Amino acid sequence: MTTTTLAALVPLLPFLGAVAGLLLGRTAPGFVRPLAVLPPLASLVLAVLVAARQGGGRAVDAYTLLTPTGSVPVDLALYVDGFAALVAILVAFVATCVQIYSTGYLRDDPRYSSYAALVSLFTSAMLLVVYSGDLIVLLVGWEVMGICSYFLVGHYWGTPEARAASLKAFLVTKLGDVPFLIGLFALGTDAGSFRITRVLGAVASGGLDHPTLIALLLLAGVAGKSAQFPLHTWLPDAMAGPTPVSALIHAATMVAAGVYFVARLLPVFEASAAAMTVLAVMAAVTMLGSGLAALAQDDIKRVLAYSTIGQLGYMTGALAVGDRGAAVFHLLAHGAFKALLFLAAGAVIHAAGTNSLAAMSRMSHLRDRVPDAFWTMTVALLALAAIPPFSGFFSKESVLGAAERLATGHPGPAPGAAGWIVLVAALATALLTAAYATRLWLLAFRGRGAEAPEHGRQPLTMTVVLWVLAVPSLAFGALAYRTLPGWFDGRSLAPTLLTSILGTGLAVVGGLLAYGAWQRAAARAPRVPLGAVAAHPDGDAGLVEAEAIAAHEPAYGDIAEAPDPADPGRLLLGPLYGSAAAGFHLDAVYSALFVRPVLGAASLVRFLDREVVDTYVRGAVALPRLLGAAVRRAQTGNVQTYVRALLAGTVVLTVAVLLVASGA
Repeated sequence: MTTTTLAALVPLLPFLGAVAGLLLGRTAPGFVRPLAVLPPLASLVLAVLVAARQGGGRAVDAYTLLTPTGSVPVDLALYVDGFAALVAILVAFVATCVQIYSTGYLRDDPRYSSYAALVSLFTSAMLLVVYSGDLIVLLVGWEVMGICSYFLVGHYWGTPEARAASLKAFLVTKLGDVPFLIGLFALGTDAGSFRITRVLGAVASGGLDHPTLIALLLLAGVAGKSAQFPLHTWLPDAMAGPTPVSALIHAATMVAAGVYFVARLLPVFEASAAAMTVLAVMAAVTMLGSGLAALAQDDIKRVLAYSTIGQLGYMTGALAVGDRGAAVFHLLAHGAFKALLFLAAGAVIHAAGTNSLAAMSRMSHLRDRVPDAFWTMTVALLALAAIPPFSGFFSKESVLGAAERLATGHPGPAPGAAGWIVLVAALATALLTAAYATRLWLLAFRGRGAEAPEHGRQPLTMTVVLWVLAVPSLAFGALAYRTLPGWFDGRSLAPTLLTSILGTGLAVVGGLLAYGAWQRAAARAPRVPLGAVAAHPDGDAGLVEAEAIAAHEPAYGDIAEAPDPADPGRLLLGPLYGSAAAGFHLDAVYSALFVRPVLGAASLVRFLDREVVDTYVRGAVALPRLLGAAVRRAQTGNVQTYVRALLAGTVVLTVAVLLVASGA
């Protein structure tokens, strides 16, 4: 079987699994779990074979005309280089882990069949984005992921939080997709093709007439899909969905798509120094803002959501200094440990007896109750904090090293100022990341909340997946930084001495600050009672999650529901705590700038429709009605009256004719 055929099967198999799962979910429920697990597992095997054959060498480039358009053609094209080959393995690997984990986590969920099918479709769409060699075909996968995220985030549609979160995710990402679509059309028009190879060839020959405009339009879509400032506000709210969905979105699909798109088309952005500077500023604001916000969240999944936003900021920062190898290296490492963080959080949520909005201030004695989640989550948090020798250290140091090289005068595709912006923000974020990672670990596993009811042992499928993901979280970075340059652009990904000392030193400082603040706060804090959430009779984590949300325990995103004075984040942030906990009130700003004006305009249109347009409609209806009433009154049924009227009419007509004739 040719490499092209194998590559075509990688996104096709999960798609067929999704279709089969939707068709057989009700009629043959025994096939649902095999159809959920086997297609992504087969895709993983095929993706590994494709990567082995590609080997970081010449890209696999195959295409056929999909449809004639009369101008710029659309091709069904595959383009698999070293970047695509490795990212596809990540996507298939995480999707397989999520599907296996979900068989235990949502084992008694009544909508599991549709959930599993949508996860497979989500996976297929991301793999299409990764392997696509044509921008229009890539756009199909891009948009399918958007609709899948809408349904999956809203899986618990019976709760207002899930409904609002799914709608917000859809609308905010669509807000970025509109300029993104315009940018794609402009790019294809300037390049004369939507084929990625031809677009890059046009860039190399100076064939783009509007590089800055195109790059900025595309960045709007990237900011929405990858949750970068200012379109990042949907991602923390998306935590209302099932925890495995959060792992999939944050680790391998959806938010990774924007970063991967920029890496794939980086020469387009490098053609404009202004666009690279905008990308650097966007990355810096995203990193710092998300780090501060994560330090103030009480819900464990919202902490991880803001963490994802910040780590994506590292990736866009690497792209802003022109090093897509460092960006994709961090994308691969982050995918493993962030999937582990969310899936371990699912075990913690189950053991804590809370819900998907699990308040860390209410957790207690979880280390002994979920030892597998404790140890694996500890590994993932160390990787997140970039502590050597965990994988996050090597990938994050590659980003810092790339920014340091540009900032210190090495030639690059972006201004030196962009290097300084990314470097300073990334170092500050390293301190914040270690601080909120330490805070999460302390509150979740050494917290002083009330004891939760026992929900039984975790299913074996959940535990096995945690340990499988712990392996790359621990060992991937040390192996990858030596081998990945051959798959990428050949640039070194090895840590540099200066940034390693600065980054690790700041991470240690951040962790110590969080620990000291926790000790000080714990010494004087009262115990926080745990809300009453009954143990589910079969111990199913997914249903516990859904039922607890339905009981409003606690209200989603309500800062007043997190008054715990023992929070070390409160001591560290001081007067910034309230604003950081509310996401710096960006939702309120957007409501004032966009939501209220739109609602006001809608009210005006409704008034004009009812009071102006409908007035003409009602008048048009009333006039024939009045004429009909007048005619009806003339119809008396008396024959003599009709004869008199006929004679009178005849006389009038005769007189009129005579007058006209005499006048002539």
